[in-house]
Amino acid sequence: MIKEACVQTFDEALIAQQNGADRIELCSRLDLDGLTPSRNLIRSVKSKLTIPIKIMIRPRAGDFVYNDQEIEQMKNDILFCNSLKVFGVVFGVLTKENSIDIETSRKLADISSVIDITFHKAIDQVKSIISELDKLKNISNVSSVLTSGGADNAKTGSKLIKTMINKVGDRMVIIPAGKITKQNLNEIHSIIGAKEYHGRKIVDISKSN
Repeated sequence: MIKEACVQTFDEALIAQQNGADRIELCSRLDLDGLTPSRNLIRSVKSKLTIPIKIMIRPRAGDFVYNDQEIEQMKNDILFCNSLKVFGVVFGVLTKENSIDIETSRKLADISSVIDITFHKAIDQVKSIISELDKLKNISNVSSVLTSGGADNAKTGSKLIKTMINKVGDRMVIIPAGKITKQNLNEIHSIIGAKEYHGRKIVDISKSN
């Protein structure tokens, strides 16, 4: 399985790699559930890590309904990531009616030349995750979805996560997230059977080996 570690500093990124992370998602302000990291941090981490790096594209805290200026900022941040040839970008855009903003999501996906585009846990806030997932499947270059199955954590949402995995087949990767740690990963994997998992503590980032 692939273990994706969520980190917010240069040191955390290095330690995660040393301690067995297969990939990282780089954010800032995890106390606000993750915002776009600074460009200097992105450059520094990209220059030193050998494992793939995904970059969170989220211009502010709060909901996922963005105005035109915020969408422009997201576009510029994606283009910056393109220029560095990072592995992936992570974003989520919703409408005021709490459905996926397919038009904006497609525009953001279309300007991205990175390998992997992930729609993040904004999907957990929609009214019907499965029906919205069907819409998301139509954006051909969205390759993965980060989700806790609409629940507080991946274990509680495991039934819906498994339904999502079966629904998409080989079309995209469903990445369970939500309180997945080094300690409970094997248990959650035995329940869900996913190919990839995401977590802040999925590997030990408190110290290096």
